[in-house]
Amino acid sequence: MNTILPQELKDRLENGELLHIIDVREAEEVANRMIPGAKHIPLGQLSERYKEIPESEEAILVCRTGNRSSKAYEYLVSLGYNRLKNMTGGMMAWENI
Repeated sequence: MNTILPQELKDRLENGELLHIIDVREAEEVANRMIPGAKHIPLGQLSERYKEIPESEEAILVCRTGNRSSKAYEYLVSLGYNRLKNMTGGMMAWENI
């Protein structure tokens, strides 16, 4: 599994990179805070909405701690996605940078 550290992601965003960040948390979780520019696709809706994620471009998956996003990662890999990264530590780690 390819991963990215929260600080790496933050640095890339601050450098102006346009990134596909997919937040797979539930609605009540993202209501509190999301990474700027992230797209909300709850894990439970991923099987219906995965085509919203570009297959030919890098996509960074995020959840609360990294567990649900790793499940999303494995699911998307099974569909042929190969440009994925899972953010280590999830939003819990993001809050600490």
